[in-house]
Amino acid sequence: MAVEADGFETFVRSRSAALLRYGYVLSGNAHDAADLTQEALARLGASWSRVRHKADPESYVRTTMARLHISWWRRARRERIVDDVPEKGYTDAALERADGDAGLWRALGHLPPRQRAVLVLRYYEQLTDEEIGALLGVSRVTVRSQAARGLDKLRQNWIPVARAARS
Repeated sequence: MAVEADGFETFVRSRSAALLRYGYVLSGNAHDAADLTQEALARLGASWSRVRHKADPESYVRTTMARLHISWWRRARRERIVDDVPEKGYTDAALERADGDAGLWRALGHLPPRQRAVLVLRYYEQLTDEEIGALLGVSRVTVRSQAARGLDKLRQNWIPVARAARS
């Protein structure tokens, strides 16, 4: 049992920061990202003896996080987006390097949850439409329509940094 716990602890130490960034990209909120990461790792810990033998326990955690996020926003049925966050925002050097344009993430945060999830899974996680559909429990056609609608809204609301500099 100690060997199993050590492997789990090693996995958590080595991958928790990346998983937290993934949670942040999914949810757009540092607190929700921490909750997603903690809950997914708790579920992994309970299933570690089964999951550790598979090729990639991280994919188990990421799938769990995506499903938890979808479950949470399905339950809530609406977002509570505010202009001014009362506490200090989450900053992560690796996320900032990947970010490139904070305006894109803000615009992405204003999309409905399903559209945001589809775009994050497609472009950040580079999943296929079939994989996204299976993960979200929707058809491939729904994935494609949600992606198209989300991209249309992004095009309307987001001005890339390079284009803004030329203006």
